[in-house]
Amino acid sequence: MDMLCKVLVFFAIFYSVTAEIYIVTMEGDPIISYKGGVNGFEATAVESDEKIDTTSDLVTSYGRHLERKHDMLLGMLFEEGSYKKLYSYKHLINGFAAHLSPAQAEMLGRSPGVKSVSRDWKVRKLTTHTPQFLGLPTDVWPTGGGYDRAGEDIVIGFIDSGIFPHHPSFASHHTSVPYGPHPSYKGKCEDDPRTKLSFCNGKIIGAQHFAEAAKAAGAFNPDVDFASPMDGDGHGSHTAAIAAGNNGVPVRMHGYEFGKASGMAPRARIAVYKALYRLFGGFVSDVVAAIDQAVHDGVDILSLSVGPNSPPTTTKITFLNPFDATLLGAVKAGVFVAQAAGNGGPFPKTLVSYSPWITTVAAAIDDRRYKNHLTLGNGKMLAGIGLSPSTRPRRSYKMVSANDVLLGSSGVRYNPSDCQKPEVLNKKLVEGNILLCGYSFNFVAGSASIKKVAETARHLGAAGFVLVVENVSPGTKFDPVPSGIPGILITDVSKSMDLIDYYNVTTSRDWMGRVKSFNAEGSIGDGLEPILHKSAPEVALFSARGPNTKDFSFQDADLLKPDILAPGSLIWSAWSQNGTDEANYVAGEGFALISGTSMAAPHIAGIAALVKQKHPQWSPAAIKSALMTTSTVMDRAGRPLQAQQYSETETMTLVKATPFDYGSGHVNPSAALDPGLVFDAGYEDYLGFLCTTPGINAHEIRNFTNTPCNYKMRHPSNFNSPSIAISHLVRTQTVTRRVTNVAEEEETYTITSRMEPSIAIEVSPPAMTLRAGASREFSVTLTVRSVSGVYSFGEVTLKGSRGHKVSLPVVALGQKR
Repeated sequence: MDMLCKVLVFFAIFYSVTAEIYIVTMEGDPIISYKGGVNGFEATAVESDEKIDTTSDLVTSYGRHLERKHDMLLGMLFEEGSYKKLYSYKHLINGFAAHLSPAQAEMLGRSPGVKSVSRDWKVRKLTTHTPQFLGLPTDVWPTGGGYDRAGEDIVIGFIDSGIFPHHPSFASHHTSVPYGPHPSYKGKCEDDPRTKLSFCNGKIIGAQHFAEAAKAAGAFNPDVDFASPMDGDGHGSHTAAIAAGNNGVPVRMHGYEFGKASGMAPRARIAVYKALYRLFGGFVSDVVAAIDQAVHDGVDILSLSVGPNSPPTTTKITFLNPFDATLLGAVKAGVFVAQAAGNGGPFPKTLVSYSPWITTVAAAIDDRRYKNHLTLGNGKMLAGIGLSPSTRPRRSYKMVSANDVLLGSSGVRYNPSDCQKPEVLNKKLVEGNILLCGYSFNFVAGSASIKKVAETARHLGAAGFVLVVENVSPGTKFDPVPSGIPGILITDVSKSMDLIDYYNVTTSRDWMGRVKSFNAEGSIGDGLEPILHKSAPEVALFSARGPNTKDFSFQDADLLKPDILAPGSLIWSAWSQNGTDEANYVAGEGFALISGTSMAAPHIAGIAALVKQKHPQWSPAAIKSALMTTSTVMDRAGRPLQAQQYSETETMTLVKATPFDYGSGHVNPSAALDPGLVFDAGYEDYLGFLCTTPGINAHEIRNFTNTPCNYKMRHPSNFNSPSIAISHLVRTQTVTRRVTNVAEEEETYTITSRMEPSIAIEVSPPAMTLRAGASREFSVTLTVRSVSGVYSFGEVTLKGSRGHKVSLPVVALGQKR
């Protein structure tokens, strides 16, 4: 008997030492793509992979069928106790993860029905995952000498909240190639008043702050706003790292590594012009001073994740104010300007970036989504979001509502359901259980945070937490928040009701409503691994929409905005250790996962740096044209781009996107490096646009530009933009465009067009040949066929004999007169 025990102990030790985790994929469709064919199980596949109802009987039964097949295979091959199945994968892939010996894994690999057996690897959720999504490492960085040369000597200026210079995303020693002095940049570096150390290090080559207006207004508090370039809220560090952060920076939070961070142009230099502050934002005069200084210092690119809340009231015209006029000067000086479109979507006319000299960037959702699920004791699986580990596998936990575990009358002073105050809840009742909390308006207002819920649950010894959304206000944005303990946010109100109903039915109460026993059970899934979707990109719900407006009365402009779409939803990037901009990422965090057109603009700034590196002589307009005309209006599955929008019931849905959502389309960096043709423009062209726009007084234009008007353009729609917009089309109008061949060889282009039926479109000439460096004009004639009262959309396409393709979006509103 002793010998047998010794053998078993030896086997257990041997197994535990040699066994590893393997991921096994099986033949047969997972739930997401199962179209039927298995006896007794109806199809579960749906058109949109985001709308699978994981609680439906069809899905549940087919999922159980797959799990049984996994268990049967393991049971047939191996003795019980010699392996451990960790998970069954049923929804997105058909397979399982198991703890096996290498010999068992080899046996599995030879078994019928098994497609692959792979040893598990470390979870790798790429921070700025967007370099991979955009094809930079394989298609773009190699053309500039690799990631350690991508953006070499291009200076990106950031008008933002400063920078945390000690972050590894900005370290000068992170690269194998040392940074030398920049050949032309002449900005200065302030010292940190506390440490007396310079903010600059070779990677960061300029760092200044601008707060005179803020001080004069009495808004500046040096204790929290920092009288230096130090980032006081995290936003500036986040945007700078998106555009130009070092490549390969490990992202670690709560004991987990979420992959490696990288900016779009990891070798570009960073110049910081702090003009935004935590509590009050910023003043235009400080921002204008920062822009002015940046242009003076010699930046190549300006990244602006800043804009007014609405068209400026101090000036009648959106294009003519100190902010836009200063940026016109910057462009005149050869600086490319990327500006966030604004976060007022999905409603029309919510843009806060208006002018033709600015590249206005809308926000897209990329292919990475974080999802999770809560499994109830009755077998129902409720979908939600939660960037957290799972509760222990194969185990359910009691669920207790915060309202049912109050300490005496603690709830009189606080809202206990928010789970923001651990001291008002009974630790003895919470410990070891899942804590149920309510997602109140306090979360929307910012006085409550998911991070604080996680801290409360941890403090009380909970096994995990669930946040339940019972009401959704229009515009509410739910993002996954990293948590070190299991947690999930149930955002679908109907699923929340399922949970509440289950909890109420199973919880035993006395005649006064007090809980006698908690009987509801549940388990939280693993939300750490992202899901990659083919239905990407999509226009984010919050992203501001056109039409563009020309004045404070919101009259439509003859200029399409936004210009382009770039990733801006759930972007991992650097954070300041002083960061307080987001309630869920407070002081001490190194990284944050946040959303906004603020995140989209630096993507374009960084990609523009790569284009500038390859084509140093190109004007800002040429770079903008290259980005726009090579963009795509199709998603990864080959379908037209979709936009998140509200349905009649105020729930989020998807609709076919239009140029008012995405401009010319989603950025395609590889194609932008070699566009074939560009629509170039200069200062005189911008003046011509202003002078021919109805409602703008020539005297006002001269006030801001110090230049008299010229009217050669005749109509603002003739501005040489890589898009066409006519807000008041009566009968027929012809617009002209001028293209320049920037390729190295002669090429012949055929020109085609299409338009929605209410407006006819014709192009002339139908084809043209351009030598390298040559320019030619073509015309586009639009004619009203019927007055529909809504904009019509179309496209002009130029296809080259050497493979280049250039597309221009067309928008027009037919009028009777």
